[in-house]
Amino acid sequence: MEQIGPSTALLTDHYELTMLGSALADGSADRECVFEVFARRLPGGRRYGVVAGTGRVLDAIADFRFTDAELTQLEHTAVVDSATLSWLADYRFSGDVDGYPEGELYFPGSPILTVRGTFAEAVVLETVVLSILNHDSAIASAAARMSAAASGRPIIEMGGRRTHELAAVAAARAAYLAGFATTSNLEAGRRYGIPTRGTTAHAYILLHDSEEAAFRSQVAKAGPDTTLLVDTYDITAGIDTAVRVAGPELGAIRIDSGDVGVLARKAREQLDDLGAKDTRIMVSGDLDEHAIAALRAEPVDAYGVGTSVVTGSGAPTAGMVYKLVDVDGRPVAKRSEDKASRGGRKSAVRRHKATGTALEEVVHPADAPPELGEHDRTVPIPLMRAGKTVGGLPTLEDARTRLRRGMVSLPWEGLKLSQGEPAIPTTFS
Repeated sequence: MEQIGPSTALLTDHYELTMLGSALADGSADRECVFEVFARRLPGGRRYGVVAGTGRVLDAIADFRFTDAELTQLEHTAVVDSATLSWLADYRFSGDVDGYPEGELYFPGSPILTVRGTFAEAVVLETVVLSILNHDSAIASAAARMSAAASGRPIIEMGGRRTHELAAVAAARAAYLAGFATTSNLEAGRRYGIPTRGTTAHAYILLHDSEEAAFRSQVAKAGPDTTLLVDTYDITAGIDTAVRVAGPELGAIRIDSGDVGVLARKAREQLDDLGAKDTRIMVSGDLDEHAIAALRAEPVDAYGVGTSVVTGSGAPTAGMVYKLVDVDGRPVAKRSEDKASRGGRKSAVRRHKATGTALEEVVHPADAPPELGEHDRTVPIPLMRAGKTVGGLPTLEDARTRLRRGMVSLPWEGLKLSQGEPAIPTTFS
């Protein structure tokens, strides 16, 4: 199959180009418009959301170009007419984008991203913007719950084999943003500078004639500070063998099956009896935030999480939408009963107590901000101006720090994993 280039222009839906062609034909394509990304509600059981993917969105907008390859495809399949094809050949987004920085918390109705430009240049961005933000924010929101449940114990993201190969890279980035310590995905390590970790799977143990031979081979190559997988056959025997081979300075053991809480307790006792008091215990195997929370009192030092994080732990999309809210300075809004939107370009202020605890999200008309209290702050920041990415935007490490501070600001009940209302209310002014 022919490889496509770096352009993101066809990461879109057919109907966006249908609308574009019609707007060009009737003269409405150049009307100044504002599109807004928001979530009407949080996924069931969630008290907050985490914004992730903003950096990838800005890159996608910059790469939204119709090269000869894209134009040929559109012409060959008759998706657009010749006039629209000619317009697309010169497409460059020249508008403005504001939004919540990565690592920021969001709530129902938060104006997560605001895109300003002509109808023509903004409408075609809908799908690529939503596909990135919905995926990455869903992963980050789930990962943040897991990180909070882990109470400072490190988590490695290891879900690359449980999702699309490219989604795995984005998921690793989102999980790291949300507090995971490392990833097993090497492409995520290369692309985003995320620390990578990995030792062996059961296949490596089975390759050798005995578990001891496999352990000796691994220790000879990686040193005694490595992590040995001890549950291929019998965990008790595996731990005995691991300590005998690596000595009491063995770095860690990993348990990947069974009732990991009970097994971790027994493993800790056995390791201590063998003199390996500093050997850490890592557990993995179908863990999610609820399982991690249940293990909080157990002698577990680290977690490996795969399927649940790359699938959003039951909420694989953040449910965000991209809606037209303003045309030529006039607020417009969808009025359907279950999918209503609020017209007009908006911004948001987060109000806090003097202690730093968040009180409410105030969504307001962008040109009529409320008075800021001493501890309040405006949430959205400029991201693009005249089609160019604003300099000095927060880095991935900045996003991690922002989220840590945001989580501390939530009321205690907002950190619960049970069903309930959003951590803070959203007020519309």
